Order: sequence, then C-alpha cells, then structure tokens
Amino acid sequence: MLNTAPASAEGSGRLDRIRETGRITLGFPDASPPFAFLDGDAKPVGYTLEICEHVAQKLKAALGLKALDVRYTPVMSATRIPLIDNGTIDLECGTATNLPERHKLVSFAPTTFVTQVVLVARKDSTVDVNDLSTFRGKAISAQAGGQTQRVVVRESARDKLDIQVLPAKDTAEAFLLLETGRAAGSANDDALAHASVAGAKQPKDFVIGTKGLEFAPYGILEPKNDPAFKAAVDTAVVELIKDGTVAGLYRKYFEQPIPPKGINLELPMNDVLKRALANPTDSGDEAAYR
Repeated sequence: MLNTAPASAEGSGRLDRIRETGRITLGFPDASPPFAFLDGDAKPVGYTLEICEHVAQKLKAALGLKALDVRYTPVMSATRIPLIDNGTIDLECGTATNLPERHKLVSFAPTTFVTQVVLVARKDSTVDVNDLSTFRGKAISAQAGGQTQRVVVRESARDKLDIQVLPAKDTAEAFLLLETGRAAGSANDDALAHASVAGAKQPKDFVIGTKGLEFAPYGILEPKNDPAFKAAVDTAVVELIKDGTVAGLYRKYFEQPIPPKGINLELPMNDVLKRALANPTDSGDEAAYR
C-alpha cells in the first residue's frame, strides 16, 4: 500500500519503532526506472526498491516479528533526506548518490550501484554530449535537489558557461524538458539516461554521453545517528550481496525486459560495481572504488 502519513515517534530508535508498530516505511522515487518506479498495475517495483524489500524481511526475522507491514511513500530528490530525518520514511530506496557531504545529514547502506553523471541531447542538435562547453548559454534539465543539478551548476560556474539549469521533479520530467525542446540537453546518471532514452517515443533521436561529469555510487539512505538500525540494515545488505541476491536483481532489472513497456536496458554490470560488491563499503570516497 502507498502511505503518506508520518511515522510515529515511538521507541528510542527505528528498530524499536519497527518492533513496536510492526511497520516499516520505504521511500521511493516513482519515476526512476530501473531503480524504483511504478509498473503497469501502479505497483512500486525496481532494483533498489527490491533490495529494500529484502532488507525489510531480514529485519522482520531479526526482530522476531510474525508479520511486518511494508508501506511505500513516494519521494523526490529534494524531499528524500528531510523525510528520512523527520521519520516519515525509514529507508529511501532509489538513486541517492553517496556523497561525503551528505554524511552530515544521513547515513548510507553499502553501495549497490555505481554510475556516472552524463549528458543527453538530440542527435540533430549542435551540442556535443561529451563536451559541456558546447552547451554555453543553453539550457540543461536536471532533477531538482539532486547531484546532477549541482554538478552542472558547479561546472558551468567554474568555466563561466552561463548554462541555465532547468529543475525537474524527477527523471521523467527532466527528459520531457529535453524531448519537447525546452532544454538543449539533460543531465542524469547513465543508467537513468539509458532508461529515459529507451522509453522515448523515438529513442534513435537521442544520444547519450560516454564521458562522465562525475562519479556516483548509489546507496540506500538511512537515518543519521541510529547506529543499531544502521548496523542491522548494513548487515542485511551485505548478506544480500554475498548470497547473490543483489546480482540476481541486477540481471532482472538491467539485462532483462522490465515493465511496463518491456524495455531491456542491456547494461551488463561494470567492473567498478563488481569490485564494490566483492568488497562492500558505505564510503562516499571515489578512492574506495578503484
């Protein structure tokens, strides 16, 4: 079921509250395939979301609960951290990039995806998706409050490119701004960019950059300063990595057709993610993934 009501403040930590209420609330972006989205029946699905669902079942077993009510709350890049902080959601299961500065506000579970920020544009445009300077004076769409927006703003200011960044509520809207000609390009993480283009009316009209603007490890968001909850979630994620569940979910969402349109992204796991899964880490430092 979809839930929009704030969680109660029972117990001294999330584990206490989950034990007492028999409820856990997962936040998810509803338009970020293949990580989290709605299928043809409006059911929340996706790679990161399924990892969270497996984590929830492991917490249920660890807490000795006979039943666990798993609730779902839609979030956006701009709202996910506040909703974790105020207790509305217990975990955020989408595309949050593990940035060192975010550790002041939230915690991250061990990395389960690694990507890079890339540009997308129409093939018939005059811009080069591997050269941000060719977008000088033009508009680029990006998710409001996300890493992609900050990267473009930072790079534009540094090189005095005078790029207008058009904020979008989610991946779908960011691509729509490009598709309808309101933006010359769109900035997104590469897997999301591939999913957006694959789902377009005319996928062959677009080109995706191969030169990344920034490295981006993804992790499930956890509340800050709740060590018992973090330890329980991290242990569950590592178990799911070690027993092959995460690799299986990767194949399901990145190498097989996914709903609602049956699109196959055909994106084999890259070497960086293979190393991250072989040596699980919750670090936001790029050096930890080399």
